[in-house]
Amino acid sequence: MLRVAVLGSTCELPRGEKGNGSRGDTVSRADCRQVDTHSDGIDLYWLPLGAGGQSVRLNGRVFEAVTARLQGRSPCDLYHSALVVRVPEGRFVIEQAPISDNKGVERGVVAEGPVGSRWAGRFRLFRYELRRWRDGVIPDVSEAVESPRRLTNDPGTSRRILDLVPSVPTPVWGRDEMGAGEMWNSNSFISWLIASSGLDAESIHVPAGGRAPGWDAGLVVARR
Repeated sequence: MLRVAVLGSTCELPRGEKGNGSRGDTVSRADCRQVDTHSDGIDLYWLPLGAGGQSVRLNGRVFEAVTARLQGRSPCDLYHSALVVRVPEGRFVIEQAPISDNKGVERGVVAEGPVGSRWAGRFRLFRYELRRWRDGVIPDVSEAVESPRRLTNDPGTSRRILDLVPSVPTPVWGRDEMGAGEMWNSNSFISWLIASSGLDAESIHVPAGGRAPGWDAGLVVARR
């Protein structure tokens, strides 16, 4: 079965009813079998880029408009991804985000990396953090689209994802230091984790009319 989603619920479709990896697919609520996202397992969330922040959202739209024009296609909505992992030991939010202060321990930060360039990364403003946040929150989760998507109910895979977080590569955000053919960003972090855990990351699709820059970079690096 391929898991896809509609707003407010997670559902499954028979294998084969899916689209390509660049744009997501929708399904009517009547075709869904709801999954209990409060049970142990892994849930994927798609958040509009810049949700709750007009500056990031505007910059994202400008970036996508230029990219779409260069590639000869129509602009897409851009998405940022995050995971919520539930195991018997607790609930964890896994996400890459800018460093806001020096209280990373409280947010379950396990690693950091530079933004833009390694030289700029000497300053906190140009660094990102990787979170494995027990009882954490996803900012602006109310704006998530076609989410959550249940990826698995398997406790072993859920624990494997949690164990892998400190091992995720931390190259320069927004650059292709690893030769993956695409810049590394928060989506690369999430797709690397999913693929490295043994889940089928190739079958995951963004919401309809959307794009998740950096997703393929994580898959390429995870396959090495």
